[in-house]
Amino acid sequence: MGGVQIRPRRAGIAVAALTALLVSGCSGAPERPDPTPSPAGTSAAPSTPAATTGTDPAARAAALVATLSDEDLVGQVLMPYAYGDSATKVSPGSAAGNQALAGVDTPAQMIAKYRLGGLILVGFSADDPTKGNQETTNVDNPKQVHELTGGLRDAAGRLAAGPAPFLVGTDQEYGVVTRVTDGVTLLPSALAAGAAGNPTLTENAWRAAGTELAAMGINVDFAPVADVLATRSTVIGSRSYGADPKVAAAQVGGAVRGLQAGGVAATLKHFPGHGHSADDSHQDLPVLTQSAEALHSGAWPPFTAGIEAGAMAVMSGHLDVRAIDPGTPATFSHKLLTDVLRGQLGFKGVVITDGMNMPPAKRWAPGEAAVRALNAGNDLILMTPNVGQAYDGLLAALRGGSLPRTRLVEAVTRVLTMKFRLADAPAAQMSTLNSPAHRAAADALAAGAVTVLRGACGKAVPGPVTVTSSGGRDGTRAALTAALTAAGVTVKASGGTVVHLVGYGDGAGDLRADAAVTVAMDTPYVLAGAASPTLLATYSSSKASMTALAAVLAGKARPGGRSPVAVPGLPATTCGT
Repeated sequence: MGGVQIRPRRAGIAVAALTALLVSGCSGAPERPDPTPSPAGTSAAPSTPAATTGTDPAARAAALVATLSDEDLVGQVLMPYAYGDSATKVSPGSAAGNQALAGVDTPAQMIAKYRLGGLILVGFSADDPTKGNQETTNVDNPKQVHELTGGLRDAAGRLAAGPAPFLVGTDQEYGVVTRVTDGVTLLPSALAAGAAGNPTLTENAWRAAGTELAAMGINVDFAPVADVLATRSTVIGSRSYGADPKVAAAQVGGAVRGLQAGGVAATLKHFPGHGHSADDSHQDLPVLTQSAEALHSGAWPPFTAGIEAGAMAVMSGHLDVRAIDPGTPATFSHKLLTDVLRGQLGFKGVVITDGMNMPPAKRWAPGEAAVRALNAGNDLILMTPNVGQAYDGLLAALRGGSLPRTRLVEAVTRVLTMKFRLADAPAAQMSTLNSPAHRAAADALAAGAVTVLRGACGKAVPGPVTVTSSGGRDGTRAALTAALTAAGVTVKASGGTVVHLVGYGDGAGDLRADAAVTVAMDTPYVLAGAASPTLLATYSSSKASMTALAAVLAGKARPGGRSPVAVPGLPATTCGT
């Protein structure tokens, strides 16, 4: 496998001590059958009752780790992406992509060859600020995703680590970063939740989201974004819950509780706080110039709140924190991940790297980058640009001593503990997707978010109405038109009271001077330059947000949201406190 030839060794050292360090916080998983025979070339684990039975996920993880070979240990800390929308049947183009990435044709073969601990499903939409590292897409519709995840788990079940559920993750943040968009309940953005200011509404909506992700076979969500929007970061933007650390903290806690109640591991990102730099780590290495004290009070409260809410994972960010470890991306910083995140903030779960195919991580070859990340304190290596090189590099480092065995065993034990915790949650049926109850939870959150930043509070817009928008938003205009019509407002193609929509990436040139109402469907900063007598913000273009907006425009709902970020010259709301 890439030239590294070593004899399998069992990981039965330091396991008891590591078990004591791990906090499961959960009841045990049901009994699982002994693993099926391993594929050719792998080291099958013997039947170990302690690994497949019992009530403590950490103890079960430690028992299973003690049976694993070096190759199995290394595979468990890798969570790459793969090409294709099926585990076993892919197009020629996807097969070529997988060959370049991992020397295999299909995702199932990648799992078998490298004994992977998990896989991330990737994809992007038109307004996605993360599309720079989304090399392919695995997502079409919920039925396809369900079949794909089932195939991935079938392949992983044959591994020595098969008793622990395979991790399938994705970035389902809602808003501009949403991988599965069709046939599911779409929540409004994080910034909309911050505007609504009600953590209970957030928790209810995210419980619906978690239930639907679990039904599709996704058990790790790389959400919620815990970054405080301290700058006008366009890569974070409406993905954040706002500029106030306390407000964002309450929202993050609600999202974590809801998501994990649905059976999906929540991932706080991007530690130590991507919102404290306006630069984009998908392009370069952002620098955080704030003092350690400023970060502690201004960036870390949402992470602390998420940890206290029981978040199973934290994502490390490609961020240069000058006050703590200058010149070293946090992903590779022992000071930030081990001393601060674990030592000061007390996090005991799984630390996951941000995408290792992003420029700040690609300053090193895939193998060296994986070793550096693991030694810094990460437990899962996400989206390596070359699976074979990362795997071989980790094996070579383990053999040569530059990757301490205790560090690898610790990482795998944490990963397996999370897996066994997730095994306890029964997945909902696919029939729950986009159910009336789930839509109601999303609608309530969206309704609470609508904000008036200029104009009368709750006054109906005189009809008829003409809906316009900046370019490329035909679908959103149609959604608002339908919602207005359902609310009893007459909509005309032209000649009515102009309601103008602006969204992600729009600026002053996208405003309309003659609009009676301008609505910001992403960050509301653009409203500072709008001349309209009425300014509204929904922070999101979801169907739920357009329905909520229509109710306000029709005078049937009072807009109770408050802008979670400051807009120059405008109040947080004109609707009072």
